[in-house]
Amino acid sequence: MADNETTYVADKLAFFCADIADEKISRDIYIMNLTDIEISPADYFVVCTCDTDVQSRALADAIDRKSKTEGYGRPKIEGTDSARWILLDFFDVVVHIMLPETRNFYKLEKLWGDAHFHKIDEEGKPVEIKFNPKELYTEYTGQENEVQEY
Repeated sequence: MADNETTYVADKLAFFCADIADEKISRDIYIMNLTDIEISPADYFVVCTCDTDVQSRALADAIDRKSKTEGYGRPKIEGTDSARWILLDFFDVVVHIMLPETRNFYKLEKLWGDAHFHKIDEEGKPVEIKFNPKELYTEYTGQENEVQEY
């Protein structure tokens, strides 16, 4: 786990990236605080859905440019060729930009269900939520059920 100053910067960066995702009309934007999970690969995940590969690339480019301009540095970027799942790795914050079928397949929210979740609401504001896998599945597939309990 990172020290308090690093966690504060990571927190600001995570919400900054989520705001950009909201501006670029991505949907189902979640900020997952992983700082209480001992084996997490980062302090924060930002996960969002884009409907097309063009939208995914545009969002990745916007986050890359704006984060540099704001002094957060540039992330390592993977997945722009197919754009089914683009990963922007700032080390303490990892942004996952996914197409709907990819997000539904990997279910990162369920995998990291012990995280503290915030969702960007319709007004672009972060709201703390309690993790509910059935609700999340329905939200980004539009279908009821199909959630397997483990």
